[in-house]
Amino acid sequence: MKRKMPSKYKKIEHTSQVRVRFVETDPLGIVWHGNYIQYFEDGRESFGRKHGISYLNQKDHGFATPIVKSSTDHKRPLRYGDVATIKTIYVDNPAAKMIFRYEVYNQDEDLVCTGETVQVFVDDIGRGELSLNIPAFFLEWKKQVGLI
Repeated sequence: MKRKMPSKYKKIEHTSQVRVRFVETDPLGIVWHGNYIQYFEDGRESFGRKHGISYLNQKDHGFATPIVKSSTDHKRPLRYGDVATIKTIYVDNPAAKMIFRYEVYNQDEDLVCTGETVQVFVDDIGRGELSLNIPAFFLEWKKQVGLI
């Protein structure tokens, strides 16, 4: 069951995989619901390394991007030993924030979870002040990947 997430903005996608570890499951061997947020982060970090916008790239430019909103929608369980595929989708928008959507599939290609995170730019050098303007390095990145 593939789910399309409509948006009027351009998107960039990246797919990565993780194997479900024992520590991520409950006593029934099912992934505890809170661990999907970590899978989203795994997908986001893999996306960032692939597309040149990793947390380290952001830090090099004096910014951090904390999550200010997250959501998950659980469809089916993942179990210990499963190989999960995480589709991470960057959704372009005109604001000084990053929106990522996620689709997590099991090894049978069944959709097990969808979600979204919203991150804002804050000054990593100073006192963590919120940036209301899109940082120059982020505008340059958008140009490099063909979003603008």
